[in-house]
Amino acid sequence: MSIKNIRKEVMQTLEKNIDTFVDKFLIPAEKIWQPTDFLPNSQKDTFISEVEEIRELSKELDDDFWVVLVGDTITEEALPTYESWLLDLDGIHQDPDNGWAKWIRAWTAEENRHGDTLNKYLYLSGRVNMREVEITTQHLIADGFDIGTSSDPYKNFVYTSFQELATYISHNNVAKIARKKGHKALAKMSKIIAGDEMRHHIAYTDFVKQIFTIDPSEMMLAFRDMMKYKIVMPALHLRHSHEAKGTLFDDFSVVAQRIGVYAGFDYVDIIKKLNTTWEIDKIKNLTPEAEKARDWLMKLPDRMYRITERIIIPDTKFEFKWMIPS
Repeated sequence: MSIKNIRKEVMQTLEKNIDTFVDKFLIPAEKIWQPTDFLPNSQKDTFISEVEEIRELSKELDDDFWVVLVGDTITEEALPTYESWLLDLDGIHQDPDNGWAKWIRAWTAEENRHGDTLNKYLYLSGRVNMREVEITTQHLIADGFDIGTSSDPYKNFVYTSFQELATYISHNNVAKIARKKGHKALAKMSKIIAGDEMRHHIAYTDFVKQIFTIDPSEMMLAFRDMMKYKIVMPALHLRHSHEAKGTLFDDFSVVAQRIGVYAGFDYVDIIKKLNTTWEIDKIKNLTPEAEKARDWLMKLPDRMYRITERIIIPDTKFEFKWMIPS
């Protein structure tokens, strides 16, 4: 049997428990929080005063913070890209009865609330040029991107395990900065979004853990391949209006590192956490090639940590069209 067919068989085996996964890791729409729970209520007489409070508090947060929040919002709103990619995996198809498609649609529905919430907050803050933000969002979805996994579900689940933890870190650090500046509503909002991301991270790491018990060597090789070629960031193709694809990512990345929202050390820590979560040091019955892959993965965090220590983050002042000139 080919590797591709084995993967399909493993996915079909896991799919038998898909309803359990949905019940365990996702929350029904009627029970989970919704964006309006954290935003001023336009039906109340206090709406205008609440918006004015947001606008005043928002003045206390500098441009670098807003640049990162805009970037986080845009990548959250690029969900059509991620959903369409996941629906193309081996063992997943859009048949209404396909269990994995059911999971992806339900996961997407939860994630959709994040961009919706942050977008409305950016609009109310008065700190950013929403038209430019919207143009960047449209470009990011239209441009698409290759996460380097093809239709391999093993690699894709490594990717989602990594990215869900990365977005948890980013939103959680945004919450910390907002709280320090007295922006309690934004802090609470970002914190609860981070909580969703952690729950989703736990789900995808659980899927990988189950695959390790069924097909350990191929799962180990898939994990190694994803780390070897590095995780592609969802914001890789960020661009301004009238600019080329990807021309904004490096500047955005520098700002995110500079304010401590997401840095190189976070990338390394995620790899270390995945090694620990999946207990790769304890996995047995590996092929010789998979054994070598495991050894490489175990040494990777220390090697990357030493490289990351040498990186110097510039204090360059970048110009973002998203920001309203002060």
